[in-house]
Amino acid sequence: MIITCNCGEKKFTLPDNSIPVSGRMVQCGYCGLKWKQFPVKAETSKIPPKKVEDPIIKKEASIKKTAKTKITKNKIKKVTKKTGPSLYSPEYLAKKHGIKLNEKKIDQKKPISSGKQISFGFYNSLLLFIVSIIVILRILYFAQEVVIFNFPFTQLYLEHLFETINNIKDIVNNFFY
Repeated sequence: MIITCNCGEKKFTLPDNSIPVSGRMVQCGYCGLKWKQFPVKAETSKIPPKKVEDPIIKKEASIKKTAKTKITKNKIKKVTKKTGPSLYSPEYLAKKHGIKLNEKKIDQKKPISSGKQISFGFYNSLLLFIVSIIVILRILYFAQEVVIFNFPFTQLYLEHLFETINNIKDIVNNFFY
């Protein structure tokens, strides 16, 4: 199957089964134009089909044709689209990934002070909270008699607290053993 770019400059040969009946997006390797290509049926007549041209493409094609007629000795330069920096350029790596290649080496012996505050973290805070609660409960357990002697109304509350802790301990032991 031979397809022709809408700019009229290039023709391309493709295998017959490469374009499905529903069509496929293709791009011209010469001018960069993209269009949806449908399978080309075998032409029975020698009349070429009418081209549906975009006014912008038509204008560019006419400019190219006039430039060819005016300039006979000089070659027409191919216009390439700038797609941005290379994937491995220092600018791209610095912008996209924060990697800076041309930095001076940092001496390992000197402490680094970047101005960022180091946080303690959620899990470390949670662990510290749990350990603190356990320490407070153990101190309260050993000082239970002194607290009840000085504050007699706390006896009922402390008994219920430690009974609840023993029940939770029994539930965990029964669950794992």
